[in-house]
Amino acid sequence: MIGGRAGAIVGIVGVGGLGSPVTLALAKAGVGTLVLIDDDVVDRTNLHRQILFREADVGRHKLEAARDAIARVSPRTVVEIQREHLHPGNAGLLSEVDVIVECSDRYAVKFLAADAAQLLRKPLVVGAAIRFIGTALSTGPEGHPCYRCVFEDLPEGAQQRCDVSGVVGPVCGVIGAVQASFVLRILDGRPSYGTLASFDGRAGTLRHRPISARASCPLCGTHPTIDRIEPTRYVSDPCPQ
Repeated sequence: MIGGRAGAIVGIVGVGGLGSPVTLALAKAGVGTLVLIDDDVVDRTNLHRQILFREADVGRHKLEAARDAIARVSPRTVVEIQREHLHPGNAGLLSEVDVIVECSDRYAVKFLAADAAQLLRKPLVVGAAIRFIGTALSTGPEGHPCYRCVFEDLPEGAQQRCDVSGVVGPVCGVIGAVQASFVLRILDGRPSYGTLASFDGRAGTLRHRPISARASCPLCGTHPTIDRIEPTRYVSDPCPQ
């Protein structure tokens, strides 16, 4: 049982377009400890959607800049930083958190976080955004449904990248806000597990719909086949964010 917001530890994988609004919202909402996982630096071209950062942060490591930003708006929030990207060798970092929030820009990391969450029995909130479209999904520690019930497995071949296809900043803001809302519902004991939110930036519509578990799901189905983190399972090109 998670002991409310102040006593909670939330792990945020990726502090970019989605991770920025998630981090800010959770800090201002009184979440006690945020564990930030990222290995990138602040880039000027990303400032329109990475709202944690300022022009003066360009070139700094994202996590150092993020820690300073959180100290300005929520000095009581404890910020722990892990200057590395999430990979199979360090997925154990997630074992110490109460809720996992996946905000990275790689499909492989999304599936790694989803599998780790299921194996560790942790709630998971995953987000993604590309062009004018974004999605957020909240799943419970037991799955039924889990992330793989919906998305099954990594796409084959090269995936779209936001530096090529583009992403509208406000779409990241909306999806990040939805992810933060999902996390707060979990911490407040009112989870929305099994809910998929989708936002269409062109139409300005945000929809929530329940998803169904798959009996054949390899992660949480009747006869699961994924019972450990296998490095070869998480190889792909960057995906949208």
